[in-house]
Amino acid sequence: MNILLLEPFYSGSHQQWAEGLQKHSKHNVQILSLPGRHWKWRMHGGAVSLAKQFNQLEESPDLILATSMLDLTTFLSLTRKRSANIPVAMYFHENQLTYPWSPQDRDVKKKRNNHYSFINYASALSADKVFFNSKYHMDSFLGALPKFLKQFPDKRERDNIEVIREKSEVLHLGLDLKRFEDFRSSDKEKQSEATILWNHRWEYDKNPEEFFETLFELKEKEIGFKLVVLGEQNDVNPPIFDEAKEKLKDEILHWGYADSFDDYAKWLWRADILPVTSNQDFFGGSVIEAMYCDCFPLLPNRLAYPEHLPEELDREFLYEEGELPARLETAIESVMGIRQVDYQSIVKKYDWKELIEKYDEQMEKLY
Repeated sequence: MNILLLEPFYSGSHQQWAEGLQKHSKHNVQILSLPGRHWKWRMHGGAVSLAKQFNQLEESPDLILATSMLDLTTFLSLTRKRSANIPVAMYFHENQLTYPWSPQDRDVKKKRNNHYSFINYASALSADKVFFNSKYHMDSFLGALPKFLKQFPDKRERDNIEVIREKSEVLHLGLDLKRFEDFRSSDKEKQSEATILWNHRWEYDKNPEEFFETLFELKEKEIGFKLVVLGEQNDVNPPIFDEAKEKLKDEILHWGYADSFDDYAKWLWRADILPVTSNQDFFGGSVIEAMYCDCFPLLPNRLAYPEHLPEELDREFLYEEGELPARLETAIESVMGIRQVDYQSIVKKYDWKELIEKYDEQMEKLY
């Protein structure tokens, strides 16, 4: 099959996923993309730009696979002469309906955020098949639609929710986990103190306040640890990062974005404990990467995290609200023991080599 993948936000995890599918699929995957910046404008105008690219192609694909940043309705209307008989699938990395918007965002104050949610809703309705990267993501999106549609004055067409549900399915995020193997290290075995890791974006929805406040509390109790802080940064980061850089300067081994994958992988292998505090994660790729590098996860019992774990391990890795400081303290004290546990085996199912057959089968069903 010739599959055309449409990605209006081509950077970070979106780009890695697209390139991973292209690399591992037995089908021919061609990517049409736009640079990963100005996400709101991409959701408005990305469909227009990608439609122009599509209409200039010499040959038409057998299948169109669009991601959740695309206004699929606009794209299809602008390409209808060529796309009318081509099956279309949509892959939801995230959605704007259940994503926790910043209260400071002007679009929230003026209720313009509804429009981005409507783009996701109408796009899902327009696609022949809808894939979500986790069951949590699928359930939360479908579960939020009734309340979302209720706010409109009439003709809410609530039966469309069931239409979307019937064509929705979970297709977990594929990750290139095997590439971490080249950087496996025994360095952490030489460290007497536990190394704590942050490897997420520096944004409010990752709840860095709780993460760092927990570490401040441990330091006040004179519990020894080291700290590695990685992850993408913005022009304006939550103020807690500056505070933490000063207060935890004696604990910090590394601070800031890793300039290369090599550096990123080496730090993951060196870390011992990943305490996660996020208020939003539709899948949690950074968590899976750290676990693959045998980092012990402490995960909140919410979002997509529980579905990554065998049920018998829930209590070992998941914590309830208010439990994190005590659980992290125990993990630090038990660091020599947790270093002996194989966390990789829990998440290797998300490597592309494990998932690609399912992806290819799903694409073939649509053709």
